[in-house]
Amino acid sequence: MTFLPSAARVALAAAAIGGGLIVDARADFQEARVEARFPPLGQFIEVDGRLVHAVVTGDGPDLVIVHGAGGNARDYTFDFVDRIKDRYRVIVFDRPGHGWTEQIDPAYGSPFTTRAESPAEQAAHLADAARQLGARRPIVMGQSYGGAVALAWALDHDPAGVVIVSGASHPWPGSLSATYTVGGTLLGGAALIPMVAALQPQGQIDSALTRVFAPQPVPQGYARHFGAELALRRASLRANTRQVKTLRPHIVEMAERYPGLDLPVEIVHGAEDTIVPIDIHSEPLAARVSGAALTRLEGVGHMPHHAAPEAVIAAIDRAAARAGLR
Repeated sequence: MTFLPSAARVALAAAAIGGGLIVDARADFQEARVEARFPPLGQFIEVDGRLVHAVVTGDGPDLVIVHGAGGNARDYTFDFVDRIKDRYRVIVFDRPGHGWTEQIDPAYGSPFTTRAESPAEQAAHLADAARQLGARRPIVMGQSYGGAVALAWALDHDPAGVVIVSGASHPWPGSLSATYTVGGTLLGGAALIPMVAALQPQGQIDSALTRVFAPQPVPQGYARHFGAELALRRASLRANTRQVKTLRPHIVEMAERYPGLDLPVEIVHGAEDTIVPIDIHSEPLAARVSGAALTRLEGVGHMPHHAAPEAVIAAIDRAAARAGLR
């Protein structure tokens, strides 16, 4: 072990602090620029003193949509909402810590924690917000990580039905990518995440979108509308990495309860999804839930609501019909 003289330790600490201040200043600038480019599109509801952002439009039975990891409501306002707002009253939430919704507890936002909101906590929080918006027993649709939140909603809050799109529903083998294993640690949250927020590497943003949509291309104009940079703000990046890193044990517990679900469950999943593979998630889910209907989309990846929106809308319609809403 090397021991630095006292003066050298002070100098090194001062340099680290100075570097940290520069990184934070740059991150402040980047975040202000991103928030000006991608402002809130909807309204705010207060739940237990915390703000929830929701885009509400359309007319008909209530349909709540919950986005996936690193996402926000703009994923659905790009195109999908316009396809269904003539038949449903659509409520698209930003999940806690994402987009413009605050985290459920300020303690979750600390740089010096690894804790995060569980799917059950998020479902309870958003169910409260939905009730404030007048939705009593909505159809709840969740995609990717949002699928876990929709399933938690189904387990605990009596929606009329659920539609799971490329949903994370079961424990997976192996480990997560370094983005989550490192970013979700104390060191990653305190040191690495501010650097990513300060740099906002466009090449990595573009490659991440390409990977999420594969094998389909990223829709023209999607990146300009979606605002992936919102997920690279320090608070959002910490929330996302921690929520994903801590998801697996919650999924293990939830999966034991799936056979007790007694409501319309429609599942839509792309056969070419390499992010949330169908054989690990949706196929076992369909086998465990009596009456669940699985729509397998050949040649489609992780984003069926963009690649095959008609199939997703048909699943919503089936869930609504089975629930007696249409």
